[in-house]
Amino acid sequence: MKRFLALVWLALLAVGASAEDDGAADALLAALRPMGHLQGQFTQRQYDADGALADESTGTFRLLRPGYFSWEILAPDRQLIIANPSYVWHYDRDLETLTRRPVTDSVRMSPLQVLGGDEAALREHYRVQRDAQHRFTLTPLAGDPGFRRLTLTLEDDLLSGMEILDNLGQRVEIAFDQLDAASTLTSQDFEFTPPDGVDLFYYDE
Repeated sequence: MKRFLALVWLALLAVGASAEDDGAADALLAALRPMGHLQGQFTQRQYDADGALADESTGTFRLLRPGYFSWEILAPDRQLIIANPSYVWHYDRDLETLTRRPVTDSVRMSPLQVLGGDEAALREHYRVQRDAQHRFTLTPLAGDPGFRRLTLTLEDDLLSGMEILDNLGQRVEIAFDQLDAASTLTSQDFEFTPPDGVDLFYYDE
């Protein structure tokens, strides 16, 4: 379960885009552009295929477009996912383990990086449908991307929710609050130095 919650951000492959959804993609990108700097808090809930609550966590996040994000789970476990244009780090504070993976095409457009990624890649990797005025469903254009669909909900011109449905029927719902799109973030806010004494696993190509 922890592995799914961590790697759900890393599980996309890339293929071509669908021209029929250009209008919805344009609308989504226009909504995301003002959120070039975004930080706040989140509550993340995972449900099994039967709809039963399997896991719940809370934490904080930061996004800097394009290519930077941090996602820190504070309770009940303590985990940190942080990415820059070159690497994605996953640090499990409780287990004292750290993994580093390169940002390749297979991870570039993970669910969270939809918000922090570049616009051309979003068009290439997803079919975008507009379900309502402020609700967008993104379907990955790949044979086995690790999940079926991603839904983004906006409220008052800010991101209010994200839902991810995986290939096993599990669902992750994320509610965002305390959002701040006015503070200035820089790449230095996403620098990461491995702590002493942790087990390191580098999966560099």
